[in-house]
Amino acid sequence: MVATAAQHISALQHRYRDEVQAALHSAMACSDSGFFSLLRYHLGWEEADGKPANIATGKGLRPILCLTACEVAGGNWQDALPAAAALELVHNFSLIHDDIQDRDTRRWGRPTLWTVHGEAKAIAAGNAMRVIADHTLMTLVRSGMPTALVSDVAFELTGRYLEMIEGQYMDMSFEALDDVTVEQYLDMVGRKTGALIESAMYMGALVATSDREQASGFGACGRQLGLAFQIRDDYLGIWGDPAATGKAVGADIRRKKKSMPMVHLFEHAADTDRAWLDKAYAQDGEIGGEDVEQILELLDQLETPTHVQAAAVAEANGAMETVDSLGLTGSARETVQAMAEFFVTREK
Repeated sequence: MVATAAQHISALQHRYRDEVQAALHSAMACSDSGFFSLLRYHLGWEEADGKPANIATGKGLRPILCLTACEVAGGNWQDALPAAAALELVHNFSLIHDDIQDRDTRRWGRPTLWTVHGEAKAIAAGNAMRVIADHTLMTLVRSGMPTALVSDVAFELTGRYLEMIEGQYMDMSFEALDDVTVEQYLDMVGRKTGALIESAMYMGALVATSDREQASGFGACGRQLGLAFQIRDDYLGIWGDPAATGKAVGADIRRKKKSMPMVHLFEHAADTDRAWLDKAYAQDGEIGGEDVEQILELLDQLETPTHVQAAAVAEANGAMETVDSLGLTGSARETVQAMAEFFVTREK
């Protein structure tokens, strides 16, 4: 029986999870102060009152991509654990701040950090998470990796998470714009989501090979996988099954997010529909239920669901073309192919 893409990813999660978690716990062991309880709460290790917890907090895809890239490039994946842990910490730093900026009150089925401890403390906790990520990455030196190579890995991560922050700024800026093109959208999500996934595969390959050119090829694959992931995420934000996503149908429409479906609608709507859309989006607060239903109808008329899914598949196919240029064959190629398929078929 041939494993599905989801089963392949699940096997990778199971393979890497315990050691990634151990690396994360080691990173958080640098202080017993009450401040670090905020970080442990966000990571699902503690309740708000400090009692131990074991809350599932995401798929850990970035560490998986890093460790997988290291392995398929011919390296020992354990060597890349500091980079994988650093990636997960950077990702979580961004989530802490995103929740504040987006006013999200729930994540992973419980109150977000800022709603429990306040905005100021949550901002400080996010900043600390990023610094701990940098510190964790530099422990690569202890494994005997040449200092110059560790510097290259660190330069890659910091450069990409700066790009990620730029993408978040662009995303927030788009909320106030009437016209956002698909090209602008792809630039934004390439930064906000693609940059960190690019760094995951770049760092994993660089740890394995010390070859910057080959690592760049893996990074390019990661950038396109990131685009595929985000486009599919935008699809699920409107048409996903609420039982799987935890979001109501049309949730991103209510919040006026300039996701790819809405960018496509604004670009291709008839003049009368566009005038109505502009008026609906100009109103204060969220978009109401009847307006959401009308927008869903317009999206269906333009066959936007099909267009968005096709765009995600195109990015995933582009990632595989990049992989093929690297000469990956056999099980190594099958692993990356499973990732690409999972990114565009996942339901949550």
